[in-house]
Amino acid sequence: MTTKKKTAHVLVDEVQMEAIIKRVKRAQGQIGAVLRMLEEGRSCDEIVIQMSAVSKAVNTAAFTLISSSLKECILDGKSDSEEVSARLQKLFLSLA
Repeated sequence: MTTKKKTAHVLVDEVQMEAIIKRVKRAQGQIGAVLRMLEEGRSCDEIVIQMSAVSKAVNTAAFTLISSSLKECILDGKSDSEEVSARLQKLFLSLA
């Protein structure tokens, strides 16, 4: 029995990777703010607004990562690009 190794894609676009890292670091800071707000007993409205910002930052980073990876796979014309594209599309759907 042979097992088929899943093909993974690693983003190589340094500009996109830098943008993703920046957005994730921003989300990390926002999470810290949410924690402080909870500990300080701030209002639910303020906390939920901050949580919404965290969610948007993380989702945008994820969408950017997936779309950039898809673009690289398609432009590189890799022989396994259909398989990788299908896996990345599945990741897109997991964020919806």
